[in-house]
Amino acid sequence: MERASSVRYRRILLKLSGEALMGEQRFGVSRDVLAALADELVRTHRLGVQQAIVVGGGNFFRGATAQDLERVVADQMGMLATLINALALQSALEKLDVPTRVLSALEIRQVAEPFLVRRAVRHLEKGRVIVLAAGTGHPYFSTDTAAALRAMEIKAEVLLKATKVDGVYTADPHLDPGAQRLPRVRYLEVLERGLKVMDATAISLCMDHQMPIVVFDVRDPTNIGRIVRGEEVGSVVTG
Repeated sequence: MERASSVRYRRILLKLSGEALMGEQRFGVSRDVLAALADELVRTHRLGVQQAIVVGGGNFFRGATAQDLERVVADQMGMLATLINALALQSALEKLDVPTRVLSALEIRQVAEPFLVRRAVRHLEKGRVIVLAAGTGHPYFSTDTAAALRAMEIKAEVLLKATKVDGVYTADPHLDPGAQRLPRVRYLEVLERGLKVMDATAISLCMDHQMPIVVFDVRDPTNIGRIVRGEEVGSVVTG
């Protein structure tokens, strides 16, 4: 078993999009993707790393892009979609004997604990993985912003942004074959150039509090463990 002394980050926040859980599907949660992700999270947990996970809901419903719905209602529906993913992730982790708690910014006590900062930190200190659902609990705020906010609140050492590309690029690499990957980039550069990392509110919050962001390809779930050990993976956004 690997020693905990090999770990660079002791407390992390992982931002996981709903789309990342789809795999090659067009909707829902891929059983294979969920299992592979859970396996890697378990390995990271055994290193003694405290893990908080903010999940999106785009594999079920995207509030910000919903048509013919009032924005507030659409965003609330999107928050509920994140709860579905959080419960799926909790189930996958607990099947592997990792104690996990779902904390929701919306109060739905029958299925999740309400999010309280002190309770979240206490769960982490007790060796539990926490999955944070329902974003900030307010409309007009993305789960990216929720991830940045929760990272500050629990005093995470790094925010890991899981994507379907291997870092930050000068343009969308799926559309522009000339796009270049940027191993390291500053917060201000992300904002000034409109680089697709996280939304501007999330980036500004991380910049104000000097929270490093590592953008990586979640299709290789072993990247999480490599980042935690201090390997150079993906792109790092810092001051």
